[in-house]
Amino acid sequence: MSRRRLASRWRAQRGFAAVLSIVVLVIMALLGAALVTIGTTAQYTSAQDVLSARALAAARTGTDVGLFKALSSTTPADPWKSCSNLAQALDLRASTGFRVEVSCNSWTYNEGESAPGVPVVVRVYQITATACNSPTACPDATMVSTPGYVERTRQINAIN
Repeated sequence: MSRRRLASRWRAQRGFAAVLSIVVLVIMALLGAALVTIGTTAQYTSAQDVLSARALAAARTGTDVGLFKALSSTTPADPWKSCSNLAQALDLRASTGFRVEVSCNSWTYNEGESAPGVPVVVRVYQITATACNSPTACPDATMVSTPGYVERTRQINAIN
């Protein structure tokens, strides 16, 4: 090949490396943005999972407190003894960051007879605890759509 042909061929391929390097840079930038997005999403999901576990533990604490108060109450004047449409707020924000609303209802039933004509009266308790990381009350309808808000409800039934 003559020198002239080589020179014209070299001029025709001029700029190919610049185009290739721009394409590689764009691909690397897209991969970097995708990795940052995936990392951020994974971190947010992990934080929500931890908050969810804490909320469930706080709700479990609420049901345990309600059950203890209902079953250990010995005074008939104590509202937890009858447990009729009773509600109490537990502020656990200092230790866990969650508020817990505990509600209690109970019903009495006749469960067989202890002697002919003497029914055995049984009280059934239904204790519900709702835990959330709202600063005001649980459940909080204004906080539901905000990121980072977590709410868990736990309900138990007990017989005494």
